[in-house]
Amino acid sequence: MSAELARFSLTDPAMLHDPYPIYRELRDLGPVCRGGPAQYVVTRYGEVSGLLRDPRLSREFPGDYQAVSVGEGPANDFLQRIIIDRDPAEHTRLRRLITRALSPALVRTLAGPVAALVGQVLERARDERRFDAVTDLAVPVPVTMMSELFGIPAADRALLGDWSVALSKAFAIFIPQAERRAAHDAVVRLRDYMRGLLAERRRTPGPDLLSRMLAAGGDEDRLTDEEIVDNALFVYYAGFETTTNLIATGSAALCAFPDQQARLRTDRSLMPTAIEEFLRWDAPIHSTTRLVLELLDVGGRRIRPGRVLVLLLASANHDERKFAYPDRLDVGRKPNPHLSFGGGVHHCLGASLARMESAAVFGRLLELYAAIEPAGEPVWRPSGGGFRFPYCAYESIPVSVRLAQPPRADGR
Repeated sequence: MSAELARFSLTDPAMLHDPYPIYRELRDLGPVCRGGPAQYVVTRYGEVSGLLRDPRLSREFPGDYQAVSVGEGPANDFLQRIIIDRDPAEHTRLRRLITRALSPALVRTLAGPVAALVGQVLERARDERRFDAVTDLAVPVPVTMMSELFGIPAADRALLGDWSVALSKAFAIFIPQAERRAAHDAVVRLRDYMRGLLAERRRTPGPDLLSRMLAAGGDEDRLTDEEIVDNALFVYYAGFETTTNLIATGSAALCAFPDQQARLRTDRSLMPTAIEEFLRWDAPIHSTTRLVLELLDVGGRRIRPGRVLVLLLASANHDERKFAYPDRLDVGRKPNPHLSFGGGVHHCLGASLARMESAAVFGRLLELYAAIEPAGEPVWRPSGGGFRFPYCAYESIPVSVRLAQPPRADGR
């Protein structure tokens, strides 16, 4: 089959658990293939990297396009307002104000609390010598940290978690008709909750991110309440979704490659490069979409305005043309210009937060345990939405551990 005839299907069952062999086949056929109607899929690093920065592409999809994807309703309106789906100059304005609130200094203050939280959630493993890397670690740590960052009371977090799962469907490329109502209802509930929290912060500001978003900008350049509410919801959801996937895939990688785990344990200075390699190895976000605004050429194919490009970030991260031995995990890989956080003006807003949290998590794991080993087969679940859609995400990664120090006399 020629590259011109290659076709990529999001619904191919073979894609769900391990899409990387199919990504490789598509890259071998060419840099671009057909997707759905009026849709092209880009697979190779050079093309994906360039298109992420191409001003002829847009993240602002028309309302009627969003209506086809999610249906008319609050979720459609929500997607039209959040920073990820805005182009310059509005994107530039939102990013400046949100970044001012979510400052690097604020992120740095969270490293200690994250490490302490990891120690708390893993306390049970000291007795049982095992834990689940997803349910005990990858989910509760980022959710708790984002909740703390926004000052969300502990009593409300489970409910917000349930609503956020429903909200994740809004980020799927296409939502089945039967599931659309849940996404719209989640937007309504989450907006109502965040508006109430915003009113409290206006009366009594605190050190939390919502208060900082209220204060960002001068008198003539502030975020409106509607912008704060919807972008706060996006930052909250994206902040734990991406980091949850990163911690889960990083844990799976450490279990699958004990030699690399031992290397990282011996040389902790490799932690920053290890985090980048976890991001490259199995990207938390497999793809992103762009709307073509002007006629352009991709891999020898002329693509007209109005078409949609699906940029396969995860495929680009395994492109043999860019990475030596891309199917190997190498915690010391340098350079490692992966595309897991996107690129250009839409580079992930929370990248530094995800890196900090995951480094604190894996650093604490290596301190507590002399070995982290598989304790059973991982369990997958269909993503159902979110940034990893449509590929399966980890539901469970059972691991066994050996303590870094011998048990005390009391058995602990």
